Amino acid sequence: MRTLLATGSIIVAALLLISLTSLLSCAEQYVPDNNTIFVSSRSSYEGDGSFRTPFTDLQQAIDAAKSGDKIMLLPGIYKAKSEKFVEDLCGNCLNAQTQVYATRGFLIDDKAVTISGKNADSCVLVTNSGYGVLFLHSDGSVIENVKITGGVRDADGNATDAAIVAKFSHLTVRNCNITDNDNRDTTVVVGIGGVFGREGSELFVQHNHIIRGGWDGIALYRGAKAFIEDNIIDEGRGAGVGVTWDATATVLRNRISRYWKGIGAFGTSRVVARNNIVKDCVGWGIIATGQSYLDATNNVIFNNGNCGFANWGDKGDPLAATGIFENNVVMDNGWRDEWVCPQVGVWMLGDSAKFQIAFNNVVANVAGNYRDISNLTGINGNVSFNPMFADTTTFKLKPGSPLIDSGDSLITDLDGTRSDIGVWGGGSAGE
Repeated sequence: MRTLLATGSIIVAALLLISLTSLLSCAEQYVPDNNTIFVSSRSSYEGDGSFRTPFTDLQQAIDAAKSGDKIMLLPGIYKAKSEKFVEDLCGNCLNAQTQVYATRGFLIDDKAVTISGKNADSCVLVTNSGYGVLFLHSDGSVIENVKITGGVRDADGNATDAAIVAKFSHLTVRNCNITDNDNRDTTVVVGIGGVFGREGSELFVQHNHIIRGGWDGIALYRGAKAFIEDNIIDEGRGAGVGVTWDATATVLRNRISRYWKGIGAFGTSRVVARNNIVKDCVGWGIIATGQSYLDATNNVIFNNGNCGFANWGDKGDPLAATGIFENNVVMDNGWRDEWVCPQVGVWMLGDSAKFQIAFNNVVANVAGNYRDISNLTGINGNVSFNPMFADTTTFKLKPGSPLIDSGDSLITDLDGTRSDIGVWGGGSAGE
């Protein structure tokens, strides 16, 4: 009996310790200090932003915050009041000085704050607007661990509507679910995007799910710069990642699928795209056009409707797009009748002399592997083999795959060996 009682006491003590540890963990997340403002949409009365008496309205908390403050959202649904927003600068017009009539939801203006939820499942922002969460002149803001939904497309087709829009700002967006922002006026071609950077903004967009949007997943305009890493961008219109005007982007380890188009370098933009999976889009997978520069290395471009990779321009144009395309797998593209390009693997409508095309595996594309360029199989390390994927979700290579240690010898894998061809090769591959 004493043994049973002792054993029971130990079990009870262990359970109490586990409960105490859990409570302390929760408490640590909500430790009150002078720089933390709390918000709870479930509170029964309006408070002062303290942990015990939180604000009930997110915009009120934003307005009360000072630069450097953290706004902690307790689980709940936070609805924005749609406000008119008139811009003197247009993000995507030939004439930038075009007035644009839009709406905005939550506004962070001339301050840097961190908006943080417990997790993206329990903290939901319903924006009711074209520019859902708008950052203006915000130098160092963060938005994390929230779901952003409920955008409403503006009638002005020049509005760059998105769940998150940053202008003249430095912003980090991480661990967010940006989903179902697809309410739009069907008379307007463009819809609502995921994360848009404009007018010199600098963005870190990391570990987000951007799902079922009405336009580009991530788009950059007018001198914006972004580091785009480890996002899932699925089921939308436009491009999964579109970089245009004079914007620049580093695009690493993203999964982009079921958009009209995958990754695009437009205008005079500069793009480094490495270790991305681009699959099941209805148009092209990756494109360089205009006067852009694109370094596309160690990507998998699989089962896109028209073509895998496109260099789209005029042959002989001294200002045509330039870049590098190597160590990529381009496979099974071309299941849709020609729309934006032929049903091929690599389409070089532009000047192929301006692109270094080497060490790619281009195979099993419906209307051929190359168009408007010589068949490069067997030249510059380019091959056409069954890659021996373990599956078409991770695209890892099975032992014995001919793509192992077959990439550019100047690029090494994380273990120091010669790079594999495909998404698991090179120094930026996942682990």
